[in-house]
Amino acid sequence: MEGKRKITIGHLYPDLLNLYGDRGNIACMMQRCRWRGIEAETIEYNLGDEIDFGRLDIVLLGGGSDREQMIVCRKLQEIQEAFQAYVEDNGVVIAVCGGYQLLGKYYKTKEGVIQGLNLVDLYTEQGEGRLIDNIVLQSDLVKMPVAGFENHGGRTYINGNKPFGKVLYGSGNDGESGYEGVVYKNVIGTYLHGPLLPKNPEVCDWLIARALERKYGESRLSPLDDSHEIEANSYVYQRFVGGNQ
Repeated sequence: MEGKRKITIGHLYPDLLNLYGDRGNIACMMQRCRWRGIEAETIEYNLGDEIDFGRLDIVLLGGGSDREQMIVCRKLQEIQEAFQAYVEDNGVVIAVCGGYQLLGKYYKTKEGVIQGLNLVDLYTEQGEGRLIDNIVLQSDLVKMPVAGFENHGGRTYINGNKPFGKVLYGSGNDGESGYEGVVYKNVIGTYLHGPLLPKNPEVCDWLIARALERKYGESRLSPLDDSHEIEANSYVYQRFVGGNQ
């Protein structure tokens, strides 16, 4: 039964937005589908390509430098309407770091303002110094803690939207609010690298399940042996959070 299902992932602008190896998120989604007998394919869209959101079940928008974000944002304005329709129709999106910033209204830097996609009510402003460290969250979306690495100069303000998680260790969106990332419909925006999904298989499965629910009306996923991932997650949690809770 599971073999009859298929997930198509759209990787937007990997030629420019792949600063921290976030392509590993694609590999993780593909493999966790295949292990379950779900057919999976990835379509890479570079700057000159036309994006057909009607073909896509999951979209990855990765991270890039401010200069690369500026280049991409001009192109994104051309697809804003189609991208917004996809999001409002419960399309699944994982947006990391620069991609997370581009979900919002704007990113104000010392060099100027990068216009965002305005898909989620949030904005980002460059702060003094970079927020760089390991980071651990507690997220309502999953049972396990969410672990990753953050490295960003922007401070993101999510205007009352639901955060991806509560910060247990690290800085998060702005170093002050105590929260990290954003969740809007089936969109996750986050600063977590690592890459995120291989370190956090429950988050990966959340994205896959939401995509299946939207496409087939059911989100059943057979369990996988995640003992190694659970052990690694537990180590990170104990190392950085441990008895502080």
